[in-house]
Amino acid sequence: MRPRSTACVPLLLALLAADCRPSTSQEAEQDAGDAHAEFVRVPLPSPEEIAKLPPDGGDEFNRLVFSQSPYLLQHARNPVDWYPWGAEAFEVARREDKPVFLSVGYSTCHWCHVMEHESFEDPEVAALMNSAFVCIKVDREERPDLDHVFMSVTQAMTGSGGWPMTVIMTPDQEPFFAGTYFPKTSRFGRPGMMELVPQIAAAWRNDRKNVLASASDVSNWMQNLGKGNPGGELEPEVLDLAYRRFANRFDEVHAGFGTDPPKFPMPHNLLFLLQYSQRNEGTRALEMAHKTLRAMRLGGMYDQVGFGFHRYSTDQRWFLPHFEKMLYDQAILVMAYTAGWQLTGDPLLERTAREILTYVLRDMTAPSGGFYSAEDADSEGEEGLFYLWRESELDEVLGAEDAALVKRVFGTTAEGNFVEEATRERTGRNLFFLRKPPEELATELELEPTELDRRLEAARAKLFAERQGRIHPLKDDKILTDWNGLMIAGLSRAAQAFDDAEYEAAARRAADFALAELKDEDGRLYKRSRLGVAGLPGTLEDYAFLVWGLIELYETCFDVHYLTEAIALTDTMVAHFRDEENGGFFLSADDAAELLGVRGKEAYDGAIPSGNSVAAWNLLRLARITGRTDLEQLAAGALRSHSKTVAQSPSAHTQLLRAVDFAQGPSYEIVIAGDPEAEDTAAMLRAFRSRYLPNKVLLLRPPGDSPITKIAPFTEAQSSSGPATAYVCRDFACKAPTRDVDVALGFLEEAAWE
Repeated sequence: MRPRSTACVPLLLALLAADCRPSTSQEAEQDAGDAHAEFVRVPLPSPEEIAKLPPDGGDEFNRLVFSQSPYLLQHARNPVDWYPWGAEAFEVARREDKPVFLSVGYSTCHWCHVMEHESFEDPEVAALMNSAFVCIKVDREERPDLDHVFMSVTQAMTGSGGWPMTVIMTPDQEPFFAGTYFPKTSRFGRPGMMELVPQIAAAWRNDRKNVLASASDVSNWMQNLGKGNPGGELEPEVLDLAYRRFANRFDEVHAGFGTDPPKFPMPHNLLFLLQYSQRNEGTRALEMAHKTLRAMRLGGMYDQVGFGFHRYSTDQRWFLPHFEKMLYDQAILVMAYTAGWQLTGDPLLERTAREILTYVLRDMTAPSGGFYSAEDADSEGEEGLFYLWRESELDEVLGAEDAALVKRVFGTTAEGNFVEEATRERTGRNLFFLRKPPEELATELELEPTELDRRLEAARAKLFAERQGRIHPLKDDKILTDWNGLMIAGLSRAAQAFDDAEYEAAARRAADFALAELKDEDGRLYKRSRLGVAGLPGTLEDYAFLVWGLIELYETCFDVHYLTEAIALTDTMVAHFRDEENGGFFLSADDAAELLGVRGKEAYDGAIPSGNSVAAWNLLRLARITGRTDLEQLAAGALRSHSKTVAQSPSAHTQLLRAVDFAQGPSYEIVIAGDPEAEDTAAMLRAFRSRYLPNKVLLLRPPGDSPITKIAPFTEAQSSSGPATAYVCRDFACKAPTRDVDVALGFLEEAAWE
């Protein structure tokens, strides 16, 4: 049942006389007008300022000043009387008989900043809000469980969603109005806060019966969010259907999927296509993924000077990005570029993976070893300013000859190739993008590829040094458990493929930090750490993504400690998140201190894979490592828990389909028995880790009494006191052990085993 408020509360629709079209980020960009370049970031309050304040925040600050979230702290100086999510706010709402105004966003969200500047920093709007509502701020990155519930409500009520997300609800947490960005005053059919707030307040006072009826409908609808859509077992045909849908949407001109902007990287989709290509070599899956990986790397969505990817492309050709940088994008893109290189040998893909990691280890790594969350799109009040160049700046920094080369290679112009969004005018500033692949540019410029690369790298280094002197975008310095798990996985996969000890060391440091600082004495995970303080209960993604990273890290360094921790965290996840009735896992734990009484559940992959999909992937791999059939049964339940929805829309569930592919096989259990310090053991491990083998588990069995035999009992007999030996099993059948690397690798190539 869809809630009564599908097209806004009927009463409010009449009162507002406003267009309740689905609110999208593109519309928000069109509607923001001259607000686009006006706001200037207010510095976050310092710890010293916070320490001097009374519990209510004092005159200059509201209650958010005591939060750890950089997003909430950005709003700590707002005149809006914000509360963090918690019982206190709803108790005040009941006592004062006011609706609750919930605003959800994140620290690097451009349109969250615009709405803050236009409305939440405005004394007039704040006075109306404080009079009419009890106001709550939520950081979606800290509370993905709440974000999922309220985004589902917003999408059901309006047909779309996005951030900033605005939900108005009763003191009993029953929503009756939802939307995204609202300007201060109405324009272009979009209601403004100055009109919206008084009219909702009047409806609450004068037509409470209709408001509560609509809210009750929404509340009843919300109870279905945790049920999923269970059905039967997913068959291999669903993989074929997903592939065909990607093939039908492939952009033959610019690569990627779909021809209308915006275009998101969605690297988990590319990982699915790369994995699918091994099952069906006669398809275009590898070609589509390869072309997309190259197109994204050449475009303006990639930071050609400082490395790393921006959030998404606002156009169809990967040129103009939305400039924020997210840790999770870097992590999953590293995995995609690494896998792409393993399958194609394309040096541009390896280089891109390594450059992304250069950016992460340089700019996004805390002294503790954990990884920061994001960098803002804006600096000095303008989106993208940090990344743009005037040609006169290039001349000054590089000199005439090298500047001329850079201008030609990266497509700059005197009038600028960057168009200011609000005015639609060229600003004289340029965004770097490679007009052609490097090998084609070398031919065009009549230079040897190595010489072109040398000159461009020298110029890039000079420009990077110059750019470092600019005012930097805000860095969101909270360390999130789930995103760190993804980054550990990405580093580990790159360490294996490229045989790089630096990446392995960075992954170990991050994992050690997470296990020491983001886990309590009972083995439960915290959501985040900032300034040395960990807090908030972990959600499903924290367990699933960190376990993913720990499994990959074990297969990198073969320290059994990480595998032991992965199994323990998985058991904890099962104990507290499992849906025993319908299979799969809820987003929040069974003992989480929640007010809504709704535990969301999803398998849909958004910007990052879903927790349920990654949990199923982990469970299958751990089942093959440990021989525990209960883990395989849990994985099967997770796959069935959303199977009807997946069968209808498989291309929106690609990480789950990767788990289906693993379950359907062929899959491999590979044990290398040998002395970890011996070169023949290292060579055999390198041979397997450098290959693209997504459907495998890889274990090291050292001589003697090894702890791996306690975790994987079948390795007890798989030992070697002499040269390294490979034990290769496929789909519960094993080949004879071999000390010949080529023979062992050949086992992977056989079409069928007897």
